[in-house]
Amino acid sequence: MLAVTAAVVLLVDIVTKLIAVAALQDQPPVRLLGGALYLTLVRNTGAAFGLGNGYTVVITLIAIAVTVVIIRFARQLGSRPWGIALGLILGGALGNLIDRVFRDPAPFRGAVIDFLSLFDDSGDVWPVFNIADACLVVGVLLAVVLELTGRRLDGTRVGHSERDETSKPQHG
Repeated sequence: MLAVTAAVVLLVDIVTKLIAVAALQDQPPVRLLGGALYLTLVRNTGAAFGLGNGYTVVITLIAIAVTVVIIRFARQLGSRPWGIALGLILGGALGNLIDRVFRDPAPFRGAVIDFLSLFDDSGDVWPVFNIADACLVVGVLLAVVLELTGRRLDGTRVGHSERDETSKPQHG
């Protein structure tokens, strides 16, 4: 499930970025859904939502580390929901990592292609983002929900009594 989800996310991200560059380069923003969504091309050298400009190499190394950690966790997976969550995170990380490695201005300093803007055409209401960013956010939120509901990577569930026992102070 992890591999399939990551592959689908990566494919959709790459294709939509190629289309965005081809269709939006040197064009005014496209207004959709009555202004709830705009398509506007932004080249982002920072992290998600435009944070961390100037730290492209560090962000690239973090994306590589996230990729390695998820691949290591893949061996423990026995849970479909965790496979989906980690697949969303992995696909999103790889989508933006590919931009950072292969796009201008230089390898490992490349700008990520962002093109989705909510409620305005310039990213002032909500930062401009892409499919990879959206999948990363959804994957992290799903992982938090899974963790909070006691679902383990191996597919087992932490029972209420087990969680209660681990939260009680130990007397000794």
